[in-house]
Amino acid sequence: MAKIKVTLVKSTIGALVKQKANVAALGLKKIGKSKIHEDNAVIRGMINVVNHLVKVESVD
Repeated sequence: MAKIKVTLVKSTIGALVKQKANVAALGLKKIGKSKIHEDNAVIRGMINVVNHLVKVESVD
């Protein structure tokens, strides 16, 4: 299964409650911190909600 690296690049200050919850569920707390997740539909959906706050890269 492929993996993706999700990095928080913008602050959640001023974001909607749903967006803050998705960032927290992705395991991101501070700007510049990253987490590696399995690339599946659930994670992609969460990323889609906060795509303006995060950067996504594929990991080999």
